[in-house]
Amino acid sequence: MGLMLDRHGWLKPHGQVQCRPSPNYDKRPAGVDPTLLVLHNISLPPGQFGKKHIVDFFLNRLNCNLHPWFENIRSLKVSAHFLIDREGTITQFVSTQHRAWHAGVSSFNGREKCNDFSIGIELEGTDTQPYTEEQYYALKRLTQVIRARHTLKAVRGHEHIAPGRKTDPGPAFKWHRYAREGQWLLRQLPHA
Repeated sequence: MGLMLDRHGWLKPHGQVQCRPSPNYDKRPAGVDPTLLVLHNISLPPGQFGKKHIVDFFLNRLNCNLHPWFENIRSLKVSAHFLIDREGTITQFVSTQHRAWHAGVSSFNGREKCNDFSIGIELEGTDTQPYTEEQYYALKRLTQVIRARHTLKAVRGHEHIAPGRKTDPGPAFKWHRYAREGQWLLRQLPHA
C-alpha cells in the first residue's frame, strides 16, 4: 500500500508512517494554498539521533531537565508538517491544509511569512552529517504524495528562506539527488 494524503491533509498511518497531532499550528490565511516545500534538519540534543525528543518537542512535552541544552528551547512552540527520522519513518504533526510553525522569520521571492504558504519537512540530522538512504527514499515518497495533492512551485532549504539565521539542511544534503528523485525542475530548486 502506497502513501496517500486524505482529504483533510493527513497521511494514512501504516508501516513506517505515524500521526502525532501537534498543538502548534493554526489556519492558513484565507485562500492561501501551500506552494513551497521547505526542508529542515533537527536533532535533539544537537548531533544525537534516535531518541523521542523531537516528537516530544513538537508536542510540547519535552522534559527540559533531561539535557542542559534543552534550556535553549524551553519556551519555544514549534512544529513541522512532517519528520523523517534516520530509519526513514515518517511522523506527521500537522495537516498539510494547516500552517505548521516551522519557518519563523522568513521570505521567499519577496513574500514574507513562509509558514503561510509552505509545507515543512524535518530530516533528523545535522548540516554536516550525511543523511541516510532510508531518509532519501522516504523523502522521495513523501514528496510525490504531497505534490499529488498540492501545487508546489518550488522547494527550498530553511537556509534559503532565512539566510544568516538558519543553515539547514546544510551542505550534507544532496540537492542534485533529491531534484532527480523528487522530479523537480531546475527553476524550482535553490540556486547553487
